[in-house]
Amino acid sequence: MKYCHLYTLLLTALLLTAGCKKGFLDQVPDDRITIDEVFSKRRSLEQYLANIYDRIRDESNQWESNPWLGCSDEADMTWARNGYNSYFINIGSWDPTSGFYDFWTHYYQGIRSASYFIENADKCVEILALPEGQALLTKYKAEARLLRAYFYFCLLRQYGPVPLLGEKTLPPDVPFEETQIPRSAYDECVNFISTELDRAGADLPLQQTDLVEYGRVTRAFAMAIKSRLLLYAASPLVNGNTAYAAFKNLDGKPLISQQQDPAKWQQAADAAKAVIDLGIFSLLKKNDAAGNFDPFISCRDVLLDPWNKETIFARGGNDAYGWEVHCSPRFAGGWSGIAATQQIVDAFHMANGKMINEPGSGYVEDGFSATDTKYTKAGTYNMYVNREPRFYVCITYNGMTWFNTSEGAKTVELYNTGNTGKQGSYDYSRTGYLVRKNYHPDTYPRQGRSVARPLVLFRLGEIYLNYAEALNEAQPGHPDILTYLNAIRERAGIPALPAGLPQEEMRMRIRQERRVELAFECHRYFDTRRWNIAMQTDGGRFYGMNVDAGNQVQDLSFYKRTVFETRVFTRQHYFFPIPQFDIDRNKKLVQNPGW
Repeated sequence: MKYCHLYTLLLTALLLTAGCKKGFLDQVPDDRITIDEVFSKRRSLEQYLANIYDRIRDESNQWESNPWLGCSDEADMTWARNGYNSYFINIGSWDPTSGFYDFWTHYYQGIRSASYFIENADKCVEILALPEGQALLTKYKAEARLLRAYFYFCLLRQYGPVPLLGEKTLPPDVPFEETQIPRSAYDECVNFISTELDRAGADLPLQQTDLVEYGRVTRAFAMAIKSRLLLYAASPLVNGNTAYAAFKNLDGKPLISQQQDPAKWQQAADAAKAVIDLGIFSLLKKNDAAGNFDPFISCRDVLLDPWNKETIFARGGNDAYGWEVHCSPRFAGGWSGIAATQQIVDAFHMANGKMINEPGSGYVEDGFSATDTKYTKAGTYNMYVNREPRFYVCITYNGMTWFNTSEGAKTVELYNTGNTGKQGSYDYSRTGYLVRKNYHPDTYPRQGRSVARPLVLFRLGEIYLNYAEALNEAQPGHPDILTYLNAIRERAGIPALPAGLPQEEMRMRIRQERRVELAFECHRYFDTRRWNIAMQTDGGRFYGMNVDAGNQVQDLSFYKRTVFETRVFTRQHYFFPIPQFDIDRNKKLVQNPGW
């Protein structure tokens, strides 16, 4: 990303312009610049815009800074006990004063900065003096507008309906009454964000063609956000959910529509299809050394190959190496910190494309394999044998050979006395699994080796699944549903689904495909909530293998489904609580239900 090294502007500059008397303290030091000077010079204006870009959160840090994996049914931040907020959330020990993952403040700061930039960018005399200066400023303002819309979307998905602050920023001396802003209804937020995305996209390039510009927002990115936004808006949580009948502002204004609107699904389908029809992105498909299509390499490298043809938007600056350290076993120099749950392990298909509980799947949950397969060696527990390629892309399991052989072939031992087991260290997986996805095969933390790459936030695979889901609700039986769902399955190396599936079964298949294709990419947390099923999926007993047992890879006492945590999820947890500090200072801001 062009904005890898960002400069923090001094807030003091704002204060220096607001004094009420002239005097010694009103003098501007020689090493400070006023806010007017910031917007008069090209370099400082671009640095200001870079600061707005920096509000795009780095979601590679899921153990401390983000809750999307550790608070979903995909993963456990396994050594993140007391002192790590995902643990407290999962046991229900939090409230509006906890301050956990307070992105409310983070994004509203970004929104205010973007609005201020849009208001003042045309003051940049240095850029206006250029032959194409006005066009450049128009593009910069469109970037800020798109980023502001994205920040609103991020607030909406986490907190539900939010206050919309309007086009102009409030001055520091605005009367207190004008800072009291109620929440807008969910649909109002969606309409505002959607309109802003369209408006910004009109002044942006469709995609970046210059490597130096990769990481800057584009019209295609705006369209991808809109696809996700409208899919969420059409979903059962907020589309006619009567559980929120009493969710209103102080003046009685309803915040969640009580009338289900089927047309929202068609709008979501149209938005996804618009991205597909651009024709500039395609599913990443790669061949092996012999020149044959390889689904494992394809699914693995979709997050590893920088700016590949499936990437719609990625964040250049990120902590991918920290992610890899947390996903690594101890012998590789890692902390065994990000563990897959048994729930996600069970979700992956078999090699024949069937789910493990389907007749004819061939799934076996006892004993060990007698022969090598393409992805497993003889002696592997049968639960992990003959699974689909994405399973081996995503999951590190007991008894597998670690894929980086820099120090020779090493077996991953997650049982109690193993080289990455519980005995003797708090750096162990509580589930008996680790996450492997988005781990570069050339990375080796013990030797300090890593491979830098952007963090993919939007890719075409998601858009295919968005389209299939929305179309199945809007027009059941439409041939495109199967076309795009099977495109994902074909790239994953599993057989296509047959035609003629009824809507309800197709809905289940689409959700299942989404669960495995987008595993560990921060989608599952929001999907279970928008489908209004999180009370079934995100609460109760969570399982892994028995990490308190086992003295060798083939010790059956380890391979026993064991509860590692009992989680709490109630109706109030569908939305985060608004921080109590913000509730206290904005008297028109109502709290989310149940908090």
